[in-house]
Amino acid sequence: MTDTPAGINSRAVTRWMVDTIPELVTPLDFRLITGGASNLTYSVTDATGARFVLRRPPLGHVLASAHDMGREHRIISALAPTSVPVPPALGLCTDDSVNGAPFYVMGFVEGLIVFDRADGLAVDPTLRRVMADSLVDTLAELHALDPDRIGLGDLGRHEDYCARQLRRWKRQIDEGSDRRIPLVDELHDRMTKCMPPQQGYGIVHGDYRLDNCMMSNDGSVAAVLDWELCTLGDVLADLGGLIMWWGDSPGATGRLADIPTRVDGFGTAAEMIDRYSSRSDRTISDLPWYLAFQHWRLACITEGVRVRYAAGAMGDQQRARGDEVISTIDYLLEQGKQILDEA
Repeated sequence: MTDTPAGINSRAVTRWMVDTIPELVTPLDFRLITGGASNLTYSVTDATGARFVLRRPPLGHVLASAHDMGREHRIISALAPTSVPVPPALGLCTDDSVNGAPFYVMGFVEGLIVFDRADGLAVDPTLRRVMADSLVDTLAELHALDPDRIGLGDLGRHEDYCARQLRRWKRQIDEGSDRRIPLVDELHDRMTKCMPPQQGYGIVHGDYRLDNCMMSNDGSVAAVLDWELCTLGDVLADLGGLIMWWGDSPGATGRLADIPTRVDGFGTAAEMIDRYSSRSDRTISDLPWYLAFQHWRLACITEGVRVRYAAGAMGDQQRARGDEVISTIDYLLEQGKQILDEA
């Protein structure tokens, strides 16, 4: 038994889980899963070795509208019967007296998280392209779903997704940052003026990439994870994000320099774009705009993470990233500017 990590009231959460999951056997062991930069994720193991996953908001210093546990729980519940694989939703607690904030519990999905270059090298070379293709195919399947037919038609506004995103993340910088970043303002204004028209609407994951999926031993996607940014809108934003995280851009720093798909065998970003295009009815001629947008957006998100780390809002995780995080933000903004300049 390890010490209970910050963010978990062991006694109260155990009582709630026993009431919610009858087959569970106490005592429970809670461990923080490292690597998350926003909502906190814990593994929970009962006395028989059965494993579960618990998600809760950060410990403080968050925007009022962010980190909605009920929303995440609703999304994976709605997707469960579809072709998009997700972890099984087991229960949602909205009573803050239990653990200080809402949380939900889902089933643990066996598989592999391919997080960095070392993980990519450890993947059987014959499975690397299988993983890449499954990742793209799963994204296309998500985007092909009709939100109304699966009960998510009121998850968010259908129109003006990118305009809303530009306003949202600009507001986060304006209200949440402790410094001024001029290139954030410049790119925001440029992208607002040349925004492509939205082609219909669909379910947008919001942070779709290889390490946000649990991969099966056969190379297929076992479960899509981390739905905290999911909403309705312009699905091509997801494609732009996936391509940004593919790692083809030169000169990357920090986390972006350690992307698993930079390893030989996963295929190129261009090949992934072609595969998505062959499986989607969306026109992708404006993809450079979405790629620039995702670099800008990630810079804004990373700035928010930097502020939360400095404030100690991520519990036991590292409190400060210093020059490395600022360097990453600068790189993202410069890449976004270059993409717009060349488009």
